[in-house]
Amino acid sequence: MDIEQNLALFQELLCCGNSIYTWRYDADGNLLSSNCPEESLFGKAFSLLGCLKKALQLGKDGGQPQVVGTAMGLIWGVDFVYREDALERMYVIGPAFSYSISMQDMENGFRHYAGQEISLAWKHRLISACRKIPIAQNILFLRYLLMLHYCLTGEKLEASDTFVQQSFADAIPAPARRNRQHVWQAERALLDMVRSGNLNYKEALNTSLLISAGIPVMGRDPLRQAKTSVIVFISIVCRAAIEGGLSPETAYSLGDSYIQSAENARTYDEINAVPLLMYDDFIHRVHKIRQTPGLSAPVAQCRDYIEMHPEEKIRAKDLADLAGYTEYYLTHKFKEETGISVSDYVKKAKIDQAKILLRNTDLSIQELSDRFCFSSRNYFSRVFSEMTGCTPMEYRERGG
Repeated sequence: MDIEQNLALFQELLCCGNSIYTWRYDADGNLLSSNCPEESLFGKAFSLLGCLKKALQLGKDGGQPQVVGTAMGLIWGVDFVYREDALERMYVIGPAFSYSISMQDMENGFRHYAGQEISLAWKHRLISACRKIPIAQNILFLRYLLMLHYCLTGEKLEASDTFVQQSFADAIPAPARRNRQHVWQAERALLDMVRSGNLNYKEALNTSLLISAGIPVMGRDPLRQAKTSVIVFISIVCRAAIEGGLSPETAYSLGDSYIQSAENARTYDEINAVPLLMYDDFIHRVHKIRQTPGLSAPVAQCRDYIEMHPEEKIRAKDLADLAGYTEYYLTHKFKEETGISVSDYVKKAKIDQAKILLRNTDLSIQELSDRFCFSSRNYFSRVFSEMTGCTPMEYRERGG
C-alpha cells in the first residue's frame, strides 16, 4: 500500500469539505510535514496544550486511532503506523471544533493551562486564528478519522472499535439537528443492554456513536459541558443497572465513583476514558448477577459464547470443541446445568437480541431473520411467537 499516495488523496478530499489539515510526525514527535498554512501556530498548540505528548504515548502503547482534545474545545484526530510492532509514524488531522464555541469560551478554557508558560501574545494569536477553524461535529470527525485509518492501513474499523477509550462520540455536547426518534431508539438500546447484562453490546454502542453527540447543553466552559454530558449518561446507566438486578447500594456507589472521576478530569482526554469504562463495568456486573449459579466453567463458557454471538450459526459440535468435550457429553451436561437444551438456548439468545432490535431499529422481519441465521422468515416468526406469545410485528407495534 502506497501510504503517501493515499494520504495525498485523503488531503484533497478533506479540503473539498472542510479546511481540516493533515500532519505527519516521526516516532519522537518531530513534525515532518503538514499542509496547514498556520503550521507553526497550530503545531505549537498541539504540543504546548499537551496533545502531542498524549498522542505519542497512545502510539507507543500500540493504541487505536483516537481523538485528543484541549480544555477550550480544539480537537485533533491521531492515528499510527507501525513497523515490527514499533511506532514509526504518527498522522494527525485537525484542528477542528466539534461544536460552535465563542472566543470568550476559549479564554475560559485557557484557565486549565494556568501552569503552562503561555504568553499573552501567543494566546491571543491562537484565539484569533481559531476563527477560521472549521466545526466538524463529532460524527463527521469520527468518520474522517476512520477514513484516515483506512488510507494508512487498509483496515476498516467501526466507531466502537476505533474509539475504545472514547466516550460516546467524544462526550462533547453538540447543538446539532438530530433525529430525536433515532436518538431515543439508540439510547433505549444502550440501556436495554445494561438491564439484560448483554455482553454483546458493540452494535448498540456503534449505532449510538453514529447518531448522537451527547447532551446538547450549552455553557461558558466547554470542559464543564463535557462533564455534564458524561454525568447524565452515568446517572441513567446506573438506574438501568438497578432495573437489571444490581443492588442500589452497589450501583449508586459505583456511579458516584465514576461521576467523581469525571469531575476530577482536567481535559477531554481524561473525561473520554470514563463513560465507556463505566458502561462496560455496569454491563459485566449485571451479567454476573443474572448468571445461573452453580454452572461449571465449560458450560458457562459455552453460554457466554452463545450470548456473545447471536448472529452466528452455532452448532452443539462447535461448542463441544470450545469446551473440550464430546458433543454427546456437552449437550447432556449443558441441559443438566441450565435446564434447557443447547439448541433452545441458542434460539433464546437470538430472539432476545431480535427483541432489542425490534424495539430500537427499523430493520424488517426478513432482515432480522437473515441476521440471526434462521432458515426462513416464517421459521423466525414461529420461533419468536413460541417464545414471546406474539409475532415479531405485534411485538414491534406494542413497543415491546
